[in-house]
Amino acid sequence: MAYPTVSAPYGLRPVNLIGGQVYAGSTRLIKIASGYNTDIFYGDIVKLVSTGTAEKDTGTTTATPVGIFLGCTYTNPTTKQKLQAQYYPANTVASDTYAYVVDDPDILFKVAAVSGTTVVAFYGQTTVALNAPLVQNAGSTTTGDSAIAINGGSAAVTASLPIRIIDVVPDTANAGGSFCEFICKFNAPYVVSTATSTLNTSTNVVTTTVTSTVTGGHQYLNPVGV
Repeated sequence: MAYPTVSAPYGLRPVNLIGGQVYAGSTRLIKIASGYNTDIFYGDIVKLVSTGTAEKDTGTTTATPVGIFLGCTYTNPTTKQKLQAQYYPANTVASDTYAYVVDDPDILFKVAAVSGTTVVAFYGQTTVALNAPLVQNAGSTTTGDSAIAINGGSAAVTASLPIRIIDVVPDTANAGGSFCEFICKFNAPYVVSTATSTLNTSTNVVTTTVTSTVTGGHQYLNPVGV
């Protein structure tokens, strides 16, 4: 039997919602600031910034995603024609630039696993339920597609890693029963606690103050927002 092959990473591809919820494939239009200076490719991760606009999330071991970029719309500054584009070209000057974003926090997506950069690699069933870092490869200005992947070799229980592996993709498994594609979701926010101790020299008493901050995870689930 011939197995389909995955020759290179392709970004994040939405496939379903967690728990068998009805998935309509809906997107939200989120504004991109005129002149924003970074390419965003189909399947890249985007985040909200303090101006209320979307930017590419370039995180690897941590990230603060609002969703998956599935193209954009803007008026071409040269031709003055309205475009529906596969990717956002850096430095596009247009006041009506909007990203199509799958922003549901429960989105499940298919993603390729690599050993580093763009080298697709196979991992076992034990990778399921672990967290994984992202690998931020440059997308293609020819196809408009992302080349983001997850690093399966660095999958771990570390809470701050941005991607949770939910399941395998059996269609592209190899003959040995290992997998190069996985079904994943954005990880939940996590708490970072910092302890600060102060010595009162008059009483010789040490007071310890613990500060906890919610960070990371999908931005809609993080109570402190962006």
